[in-house]
Amino acid sequence: MTKVLDLRETDDPSDIIHRTVQALTEGQVVAFPTDTVYGLAAHALDAQAVEKLIEIKGRGETPMAISVRSRQAAEDFFCEASPVARRLSHRCWPGPLTLVTPCENDHSAVHQLPPSVRPRITGPSGGVGFRVVEHRILQSIHRFMAAPLVLTSANLSGKPTQTTAAGVLEQLSETLPLLLDDGPTRYGGASTVVRVIGKRWELLREGVIERAAMNQFVKPVIVMVCTGNTCRSPMAETLMRELLRKKMGREDAVRVLSAGVAASAGGSASPQSIEVMGERKLDLTGHASQPLGDDIMNVADLVLTMTRSHRAAILAAWPDMHDRVFTLRHDGGDISDPIGMPVDAYRQCADQMEGELEKWFQRLDDDFFPEVSDGDQESA
Repeated sequence: MTKVLDLRETDDPSDIIHRTVQALTEGQVVAFPTDTVYGLAAHALDAQAVEKLIEIKGRGETPMAISVRSRQAAEDFFCEASPVARRLSHRCWPGPLTLVTPCENDHSAVHQLPPSVRPRITGPSGGVGFRVVEHRILQSIHRFMAAPLVLTSANLSGKPTQTTAAGVLEQLSETLPLLLDDGPTRYGGASTVVRVIGKRWELLREGVIERAAMNQFVKPVIVMVCTGNTCRSPMAETLMRELLRKKMGREDAVRVLSAGVAASAGGSASPQSIEVMGERKLDLTGHASQPLGDDIMNVADLVLTMTRSHRAAILAAWPDMHDRVFTLRHDGGDISDPIGMPVDAYRQCADQMEGELEKWFQRLDDDFFPEVSDGDQESA
């Protein structure tokens, strides 16, 4: 008989969380809500608990996922994530994405799991599926557990996934020890499953995140930064888009943005910048300035600053971005600010930035640009 703990009947769920952590630590299988569907979980370091989960689920050879507390915890498993995998982990976690990626590095935390557990989470291509769930209960459980969880949907194999506790009980009441009820799940559908190997990505299952959204999430984001975002960085943004169009045949393969470390929102590009770009048959009339903030930095793959002081200011605010923030000039020097100067100074500035951007394009690794793959289906 399943014991049901209703999270909606308490203002302080800490007791339920502690009881759940204790149950998992003692080798029990627990069902609880995630952001997508209700899930079944077992302690990943307890081989017997994982086998109990498989018995309850009636699951065959399809690999299960690993639930971890954070993106940083997932990186302990995939160690040397490709730019595409890192991009998705930054943009989609916590959230409804199952990211399948190889964990072949000798230092991967996968090797700390029991030998009998590893085949249960590893797909035919050698990938392991990871989830960082956006739900307060599972996040709280992870805070009290050092080990990850083996996670799968809380339904009998071959039966529909469940978005309510009542649906879970209907299928699993005879075998499930503990169920946490928090009402209907947030998204009411399965996670999207994406496999990434190097620069290639494959949509294995279209779930809550639709294909069109995934096409945007995998795109690299390059950000040009100056002070007010009205002359140098808007010109650099426009020049980079044109460079991408010439080199790749399309400018939308990469999202190119610009911002200012001391910019106000909604300012137009300077008349001189508009004139100089117009001479190159490039349109800057629709530009609106924006300040640099978390919304941009959290998705940026490469940030190119006009000066050393811009880079220093960014790294003071976002020190973890040191491997993605560089001066536009390859020698570490500054792109001079043409503001208040004759239009010829803007032309010289644009010429200098164009030369540096060409060098940056040559430096970008092939893995920087994602490729779509259509292979065999694999779910986690």
